[in-house]
Parts: sequence; C-alpha cells; structure tokens
Amino acid sequence: MNTSNSTFVRTEMLPQKAPPITEAGAVKWMRENLFSSPLNVLLTVLGVGAVAYLVLHIAPWLSRSVWNAASLTECRQIIEARYGEGATGACWAVIRERWPQYLFGFYPQHLYWRPVLAFVLLCVAVAPVLFDKLPRKMLWFSLIYPAVGFWLLWGGSVWVPVAALAGFAIGYVAAQVVKPLAGTILATIAAVVTPVLWWLFLAGPAADAVHSVLPIALESVRSREFGGFILAFTIGFTGIAFSLPLGVMLALGRQSDMFIVNKLSVGFIEFIRGVPLITLLFTASLLLNYFLPPGTDFDIILRVIIMVVLFAAAYIAEVIRGGLAALPRGQYEAADALGLDYWKAQRLIIMPQALKISIPGIVSTFIGLFKDTTLVVFVGLLDPLKGITDAVRASTDWKGIYWEPYIFVGTIFFIFCFGMSRYSMYLESKLKTDHR
Repeated sequence: MNTSNSTFVRTEMLPQKAPPITEAGAVKWMRENLFSSPLNVLLTVLGVGAVAYLVLHIAPWLSRSVWNAASLTECRQIIEARYGEGATGACWAVIRERWPQYLFGFYPQHLYWRPVLAFVLLCVAVAPVLFDKLPRKMLWFSLIYPAVGFWLLWGGSVWVPVAALAGFAIGYVAAQVVKPLAGTILATIAAVVTPVLWWLFLAGPAADAVHSVLPIALESVRSREFGGFILAFTIGFTGIAFSLPLGVMLALGRQSDMFIVNKLSVGFIEFIRGVPLITLLFTASLLLNYFLPPGTDFDIILRVIIMVVLFAAAYIAEVIRGGLAALPRGQYEAADALGLDYWKAQRLIIMPQALKISIPGIVSTFIGLFKDTTLVVFVGLLDPLKGITDAVRASTDWKGIYWEPYIFVGTIFFIFCFGMSRYSMYLESKLKTDHR
C-alpha cells in the first residue's frame, strides 16, 4: 500500500463562467424591481394589465387619425370610408384648422408677428437669467424686456412703457439721495413711494407730452382680443417674474424684528393663502371697480396679473421661509463676524443658500401658477383649455368634438411644465456643493 502524499498545484486559471441568468441583465433588474415580493408581483401584474387595456383601446383610435378635413362630419366620413362603418378615430383636423385660434385667441391676424416677436425676445431675455455662461451684459435687455413685451402685445404709444420704466429709475435716484441723509429705512421707503407717485400722477401726462412731440406708436389691441396660449404665457410668465422678488421680500418681512413690517407680512401671507385664487380673480374682475374713481378703465388682464402675482408671492414666501429656517445659526453668526450689515448678509450669504434649498418648492409653485392661468375663463378671458375650446366647439363645423382639443392643450402645458421641472433638476445638480 502506497502511503506517500502527492501534491497538485494548478499552473493555469480556469476560464470564467457566465453569472446565473437571474443575477445579470434584464432578468436581474426585473427580479429586483418588479418581482421582489408578493406585493410587487401583484402590483406589476395589475400595472401591466392597466397599461395593456389602455393601449388596446387608445392605439386603434390614434392609428385612425385624420389630419385633413373641414368639419367633424367630414372627419367621420373619411374614417368610415377607410375602416368601415361604425369605425372611430382621432380627428386632429380641428387642430390643423384652428391652431391660430389656440395660439393667439382673437388677436388680429395681420398682427400675429407681434406676439411671435415678443415670444422670441422673451427667450432672449430669459436666457442670461437661466444660464450664467451667457454674457452678463444681456441682463440689461432682461430688465427692459417687460416694457418691450408690453408694447409689442398691446401696442399704443411707445412712451407709455418708457414712462413706466422711468419710475424705477426715479425710485433708484430717490433712494440714493435719501440714504446719506436719513438712513437705509427711509431710503427704502423713498424707493417704493416715489415710483408709485410717478406712476399714479405723472407718468401718463409725461408720456402724452412726449408723444405729442415724437409720435411713435403701434396699432392698439384690446385685452378682450387676447386668448389662447398668448394669454396663458403673458399671465404665467409675468406672474413668475414678479412673484419671486415679492415673495423674497415677504419672507424677509415675516422674519423681521420690526413689529409693523412683521405683522403686515404675516397678515398678507395668511390672508392670501386662506383665500382661493378664483375668489381673488372675481375680486379683480368685479369688486375692484367699486374702489376706483368713476370712469377708471383698469385693464382686465393687468388686474388678473396683479392678483396672480400676489397669490403666488404668498406661497413663495412660505417656501423661502422654509429655506431660511433650514440654515444653521452659524451662517448668520458668520455674517456678523465678517461685519456685514443686514442687506449684505442676506445678499451674499443667507439668501443664496436659502434659495438653493427652496428650488424644488419654488419651481412647484411656478408650475402650479402656470397651470392656474386656465382659471381666467371665469372672469371672461379666453384661456386655451376652456375658453378657446368652447369657442371652437360652438361652431357648427366642429360641434361635438371633445378629446382632441383637450389632448392638444394638455400636451402643450405638459411640455412647458416638464421643461421647468427638468431645469430645476439641472439647477439643483449644478448648485450641489456637498461632498459625495
């Protein structure tokens, strides 16, 4: 019997084996995400069933779409001729025929170039605000764009928006004059009161006087002729642009140690947040005239914009207050240690961090504001969702059409709201400074 021990040493590696099919690729992902537990299996089956049900019912309707027809009756005749009697399909011809009405409402057709140009210039004005790689000098155009956009959309004398812009310059000059003499608080009051007095009493006569010497004007368009997405964009983008700075001021006012400022800010925020937007719109449309001098013609769209700005600002103020509350106390102490006054501390240290924290809430408020522009139908303005769709369906050619207009309008709203959401994610990622 051989009792000697023999030793074996492998001189080459064994070839690698493929992982089990359940541990790689799509099978692994499905096992971990769709079938990881009995509950997930049930939810997956129900979800797939719901999607299959919708696809089986919607796909045939979409596949039988008609794009060229002069009426709903003609649309149905074309579908039945192609697919047999009783067949149904989408009639997108209504969008093809009435898309100018959805975009411009009842804006004069020969002036369509003005809202188109205003939208293009809006993109130019917004670009340097959203993307810091663009030249900072473009911000000057961003500052004057509201006046340019107003003149293009409503027309009239060019000196009216110029006089409105002059109010901001007058307020700045007043603040610079008062600040060395009476301090920051009175300078701030002067910066607010002086432009208001200018706009109420002097801006109109000054614009008329200059226009009589140098008449530069565009054809006027009444607010009642606005409608569709031009109305939604005008109210939505103006509300977004003006509600953010007002919301910041309200948030700071709510945290202020000054009794009057604090209580006024708290009262305003709580009142606005406790009242539905539709109530404020009715107030702007109906009740505001009772508090104005007889014969005052206060533009309906301007009234709606003011109420939308105030409504959104109250919610943004609370979002920003949450961002301010999330900052550690050490940030305020660091600003004090650097010898910064209140406004420099807010501008350089506190507010940038609070706004970064508040980005998701701010963007959510903006998205809600943009969608809420459809509520203006209740004050007689033709929004794209209800007002224009009802106007289209009221015609004998398209009476009875239902889904196609709402799908079209919903898609446009989704594109813009999704774009805002993606930009907020980009901004959060860009400003992310923590260490990972």
